[in-house]
Amino acid sequence: MDNIREKLLELADKKYADFSSGLTPNCKPMIGVRVPELRKIAKEIVKGDFKSFLKDGEEEYFEELDLKGMVIGYCKADIDEKLDFAKEFIPKINDWAINDAFCAGFKCAKNNQEKVYSFLMNYVNSEHEFEQRVVAVMLMNYFLTEEYIDRVLDVLNKLKHEGYYTKMGVAWAIATAYAKFPGKVHNYMVNGNELSDFTYNKAIRKMIESYRITDEAKSELRKMVKK
Repeated sequence: MDNIREKLLELADKKYADFSSGLTPNCKPMIGVRVPELRKIAKEIVKGDFKSFLKDGEEEYFEELDLKGMVIGYCKADIDEKLDFAKEFIPKINDWAINDAFCAGFKCAKNNQEKVYSFLMNYVNSEHEFEQRVVAVMLMNYFLTEEYIDRVLDVLNKLKHEGYYTKMGVAWAIATAYAKFPGKVHNYMVNGNELSDFTYNKAIRKMIESYRITDEAKSELRKMVKK
């Protein structure tokens, strides 16, 4: 697809850009294109020479980088090639919105869990905030299963980056895991976690806010908050 930036600029909505950029600290400049429109463009790109787009496409604007994450998710490529694309893309992530959209779109993880899990382990000790957040959000999206839950909790303990978005990603993953494995995660919170007090309390808060957790459980969780 030619003239991608031109198409994005045609769809620009300044009010939407101002609103969205206010919710997304440190992001690249926003044009203001809504997500459904970006998805349409991404689906057009994958019909053509998407590899050239991923390699050489411009990345000055938020939407241009967001499109690359979407194209990686949509494109028809085998898992090894997709992981190669991901390896190039992940270090470019510098805001939570592109981070989480990329993770949500990487649905090939569902049918390639062991390869994707092994790939993610390369980022557990990363010095970069969003590389660690990718691990947390990918684990939350695709690995909260009987087979992986123990490994997931162990990995979440190891994501030690002091960045706010790493900590919040870990808290979100733990709260989501609690909704699926309440007994196991409760035991982890009481006996097995190595979380900072900030991350621990944010996880508790997210559990309490969840509609998937019973009022009885929420009452017990309130008693577990660290002062």
